[in-house]
Amino acid sequence: MAPDVTISRSITIAAPPSAVFAVIADPHRHADFDGSGTVKKSVSGPERLSLGAKFRMSMKLFGVRYQITNTVKEYDENRRIAWAHPGRHRWRYELQEVPGGTRVVETCDFSTSPIGGLLVRTRWTKMNAEGIEKTLPRLKALVENG
Repeated sequence: MAPDVTISRSITIAAPPSAVFAVIADPHRHADFDGSGTVKKSVSGPERLSLGAKFRMSMKLFGVRYQITNTVKEYDENRRIAWAHPGRHRWRYELQEVPGGTRVVETCDFSTSPIGGLLVRTRWTKMNAEGIEKTLPRLKALVENG
Protein backbone atom coordinates (compact mmCIF):
# COMPACT_ATOMS: atom_id res chain seq x y z
CA MET A 1 0.00 0.00 0.00
CA ALA A 2 1.42 3.39 -1.03
CA PRO A 3 1.77 6.01 1.70
CA ASP A 4 -0.70 8.89 1.78
CA VAL A 5 0.99 11.73 -0.05
CA THR A 6 -1.31 14.54 1.06
CA ILE A 7 -1.75 16.35 4.35
CA SER A 8 -4.99 18.31 4.75
CA ARG A 9 -6.73 20.25 7.48
CA SER A 10 -9.79 22.50 7.38
CA ILE A 11 -11.40 25.42 9.17
CA THR A 12 -14.54 27.52 8.74
CA ILE A 13 -14.04 31.26 8.39
CA ALA A 14 -16.93 33.66 9.00
CA ALA A 15 -16.53 35.48 5.69
CA PRO A 16 -17.51 34.92 2.06
CA PRO A 17 -15.14 32.93 -0.20
CA SER A 18 -14.16 36.11 -2.08
CA ALA A 19 -12.79 37.71 1.13
CA VAL A 20 -10.79 34.61 2.03
CA PHE A 21 -9.51 34.14 -1.51
CA ALA A 22 -8.40 37.78 -1.70
CA VAL A 23 -5.98 37.20 1.19
CA ILE A 24 -4.66 33.85 -0.06
CA ALA A 25 -4.24 35.11 -3.64
CA ASP A 26 -2.07 38.04 -2.47
CA PRO A 27 1.47 36.65 -2.08
CA HIS A 28 2.46 39.77 -0.14
CA ARG A 29 0.12 38.57 2.67
CA HIS A 30 1.44 35.00 2.97
CA ALA A 31 3.82 35.77 5.83
CA ASP A 32 0.89 37.33 7.71
CA PHE A 33 -0.92 33.99 8.04
CA ASP A 34 1.87 31.42 7.73
CA GLY A 35 1.93 29.26 10.84
CA SER A 36 4.97 27.19 9.93
CA GLY A 37 7.41 29.99 10.70
CA THR A 38 9.21 29.43 7.40
CA VAL A 39 7.63 32.17 5.24
CA LYS A 40 9.30 35.47 6.03
CA LYS A 41 8.16 37.87 3.31
CA SER A 42 7.30 38.23 -0.33
CA VAL A 43 10.28 39.32 -2.39
CA SER A 44 8.52 39.70 -5.72
CA GLY A 45 5.26 38.87 -7.40
CA PRO A 46 1.97 40.34 -8.53
CA GLU A 47 -0.53 41.88 -6.12
CA ARG A 48 -2.98 39.11 -7.04
CA LEU A 49 -2.04 35.64 -8.21
CA SER A 50 -3.45 33.99 -11.33
CA LEU A 51 -2.80 30.74 -13.17
CA GLY A 52 0.87 30.58 -14.16
CA ALA A 53 1.88 33.57 -12.01
CA LYS A 54 5.28 33.40 -10.34
CA PHE A 55 6.18 34.83 -6.97
CA ARG A 56 9.37 34.74 -4.95
CA MET A 57 9.40 34.33 -1.18
CA SER A 58 12.03 34.84 1.48
CA MET A 59 12.10 31.74 3.67
CA LYS A 60 13.88 30.38 6.73
CA LEU A 61 14.14 26.69 7.58
CA PHE A 62 16.40 25.10 10.18
CA GLY A 63 18.00 28.51 10.73
CA VAL A 64 18.95 28.89 7.07
CA ARG A 65 17.57 31.81 5.05
CA TYR A 66 16.85 31.30 1.37
CA GLN A 67 14.54 32.46 -1.40
CA ILE A 68 12.27 30.29 -3.48
CA THR A 69 10.15 30.90 -6.56
CA ASN A 70 6.64 29.45 -6.67
CA THR A 71 4.36 29.06 -9.68
CA VAL A 72 0.56 28.96 -9.50
CA LYS A 73 -0.48 25.56 -10.90
CA GLU A 74 -4.22 25.51 -10.10
CA TYR A 75 -6.59 28.46 -10.10
CA ASP A 76 -10.35 28.71 -9.86
CA GLU A 77 -11.35 32.20 -8.65
CA ASN A 78 -12.77 32.11 -5.10
CA ARG A 79 -12.69 28.27 -5.07
CA ARG A 80 -9.16 26.88 -5.42
CA ILE A 81 -5.57 27.98 -5.72
CA ALA A 82 -2.37 25.94 -5.56
CA TRP A 83 1.28 26.68 -6.15
CA ALA A 84 4.49 24.70 -6.33
CA HIS A 85 8.18 25.46 -6.17
CA PRO A 86 10.89 23.57 -8.07
CA GLY A 87 10.41 20.52 -5.78
CA ARG A 88 6.97 20.32 -7.40
CA HIS A 89 4.90 19.47 -4.34
CA ARG A 90 1.91 21.78 -4.01
CA TRP A 91 0.24 23.89 -1.39
CA ARG A 92 -3.45 24.03 -2.17
CA TYR A 93 -6.33 26.01 -0.71
CA GLU A 94 -9.87 24.92 -1.53
CA LEU A 95 -12.79 27.14 -0.53
CA GLN A 96 -16.43 26.15 -0.23
CA GLU A 97 -19.27 28.41 0.81
CA VAL A 98 -21.07 26.94 3.83
CA PRO A 99 -23.68 28.30 6.25
CA GLY A 100 -21.90 30.95 8.30
CA GLY A 101 -18.98 31.49 5.96
CA THR A 102 -16.34 29.57 4.03
CA ARG A 103 -14.85 26.15 4.66
CA VAL A 104 -11.15 26.30 3.81
CA VAL A 105 -9.13 23.14 3.22
CA GLU A 106 -5.37 23.60 3.10
CA THR A 107 -3.42 20.70 1.63
CA CYS A 108 0.26 19.95 1.22
CA ASP A 109 0.27 17.57 -1.75
CA PHE A 110 3.41 15.52 -2.30
CA SER A 111 1.84 13.46 -5.10
CA THR A 112 3.03 15.99 -7.70
CA SER A 113 6.68 15.68 -6.61
CA PRO A 114 9.04 13.10 -8.10
CA ILE A 115 10.33 12.46 -4.57
CA GLY A 116 6.94 12.71 -2.83
CA GLY A 117 6.97 9.06 -1.80
CA LEU A 118 10.29 9.61 -0.04
CA LEU A 119 9.21 12.86 1.61
CA VAL A 120 6.19 11.26 3.26
CA ARG A 121 8.52 8.80 4.99
CA THR A 122 10.37 11.64 6.72
CA ARG A 123 9.40 14.17 9.36
CA TRP A 124 8.23 16.56 6.62
CA THR A 125 4.68 15.23 6.93
CA LYS A 126 4.55 15.98 10.65
CA MET A 127 6.12 19.41 10.14
CA ASN A 128 3.67 20.27 7.36
CA ALA A 129 0.67 19.06 9.38
CA GLU A 130 1.75 21.20 12.34
CA GLY A 131 2.31 24.19 10.05
CA ILE A 132 -1.16 23.85 8.50
CA GLU A 133 -2.73 23.47 11.96
CA LYS A 134 -1.19 26.83 12.93
CA THR A 135 -1.77 28.54 9.58
CA LEU A 136 -5.53 28.05 9.32
CA PRO A 137 -6.41 29.80 12.62
CA ARG A 138 -4.10 32.67 11.66
CA LEU A 139 -5.83 32.96 8.27
CA LYS A 140 -9.21 32.89 10.02
CA ALA A 141 -8.23 35.69 12.42
CA LEU A 142 -6.72 37.76 9.64
CA VAL A 143 -9.81 37.53 7.42
CA GLU A 144 -12.39 37.87 10.19
CA ASN A 145 -10.62 40.85 11.82
CA GLY A 146 -9.99 42.65 8.54
